Amino acid sequence: MTAIPSSAAPPAVPVEDSDAAVIVASRDDPERFSEIFDRYFAEIHRYVASRLGGTPADDVAAETFLTAFTLRHKYDAGRPHARAWLYGIATNLVRRHRRSETRAYRAVGRASAEIDHADRVAEMVSAQRMQPRLAAVLAGLGAGDRDVLLLVAYADLSYEEVAQALGIRAGTVGSRLNRARRKLRQALEGDVES
Repeated sequence: MTAIPSSAAPPAVPVEDSDAAVIVASRDDPERFSEIFDRYFAEIHRYVASRLGGTPADDVAAETFLTAFTLRHKYDAGRPHARAWLYGIATNLVRRHRRSETRAYRAVGRASAEIDHADRVAEMVSAQRMQPRLAAVLAGLGAGDRDVLLLVAYADLSYEEVAQALGIRAGTVGSRLNRARRKLRQALEGDVES
């Protein structure tokens, strides 16, 4: 058997530091926090934009990372992934905008068939067109149920990640999600019967 000279071995692939390691390092070297921003900004922005629309999403997503940077000294280094922590911060900031979010959902729910009006309202709520009944149901959900549903639907978080993001138990996530889905299903079944 012929030994391969060490100079012929493939180069080692650099191992990416865990989120926790980067955040801990950023406590002494603030520039390191940009790695967290680079890893998660697009994902957090998409989630916020799906909740609030494009214009406020820019500000809220940026505020999410500013808040995370400010709170990095309190980050639990025992959690290797910061994804749920960032979604929790983003969801809390979205709640600050909840009144306008709820008003926008209600506006879509009442939107007439006028294309210009519907386009303006839909743009405020999301880049996607929403059915008026669905928007009305979303507006009628309690904030906790809506947050759980949208974290699962838009952010594709697991029950554990949602629980971590919102500071609730995974069982509570399941019950809130089931309740929200039941209300949505009832609303959609009502639309089919019409």
